[in-house]
Amino acid sequence: MSNPADLLRERGVPVTAQRLAVLQAVSNHPHATADIIAEDVRNRIGTISKQAVYDALGLLARKGLIRRIQPAGSPALFEDRVGDNHHHVICRSCGKTGDVDCAVGETPCLTAHSDSGFQIDEAEVIYWGTCPECLAAASEPAE
Repeated sequence: MSNPADLLRERGVPVTAQRLAVLQAVSNHPHATADIIAEDVRNRIGTISKQAVYDALGLLARKGLIRRIQPAGSPALFEDRVGDNHHHVICRSCGKTGDVDCAVGETPCLTAHSDSGFQIDEAEVIYWGTCPECLAAASEPAE
């Protein structure tokens, strides 16, 4: 990550210790929930309300400094990988989340049949499955 204070200034966001700590926490914990980010921020700067963390996350997402993803049936997750149209893979067992680069070549599922008058600028795909650790644990013999 570039200098976080410079990133905030470039997007017209006033620099505060809370925003810097939230931005750093998102960078340290890709695909983390707001609760995990809040815990990291508290460890970094001391007392901060959960609402202040939510407010900072919302502002940083609106300004394009972080990305908020909302998998079905799961809490929102935050990451600092922005500026590309990557997707995600999520383990159904443990919730582990990873990045998946966009498919190359012909990708008919990413081209809308009808745009209904919208100007489409992004497609969001979430792949669901089982991570290697959960697969290995499932194949271990029971004692």
